[in-house]
Amino acid sequence: MSGTEIAALVASGAFAMLVLVLAVPILRLRRTVDATTDMIREVTARTGPLLDNVNQTVGEVNTTVGQIQTTLDGINLQLVRVDAVTGPLSAAAANVAKVATAVTGASNSPMGKAATLAFGIRRALAARNHR
Repeated sequence: MSGTEIAALVASGAFAMLVLVLAVPILRLRRTVDATTDMIREVTARTGPLLDNVNQTVGEVNTTVGQIQTTLDGINLQLVRVDAVTGPLSAAAANVAKVATAVTGASNSPMGKAATLAFGIRRALAARNHR
């Protein structure tokens, strides 16, 4: 046996040892790949019904949002009507405030107090004469 043949025999023995050493991790990796494949199948089987439920829920939410929009449109219409009613009431309240201010101003002046006293006396005398 020559040196080349011995070197080839050693190389083939080393390659066989390498194959045997790598066979164990490769077999374990196969089990891991099989487990991962099973897990992906299970997730896929459960995802379909879950997505169907999500689609149904989104559809119901869209329906509810449409109903809320209709309700808000009705509320806005009623608010416009309330504004139409309260506009004249606001003007009337402003006029009443002006009259109250004028009466308060007149009753606080000395001439206003004298007029109020005279009115009260006339009324008292009229009530006394009426009895």
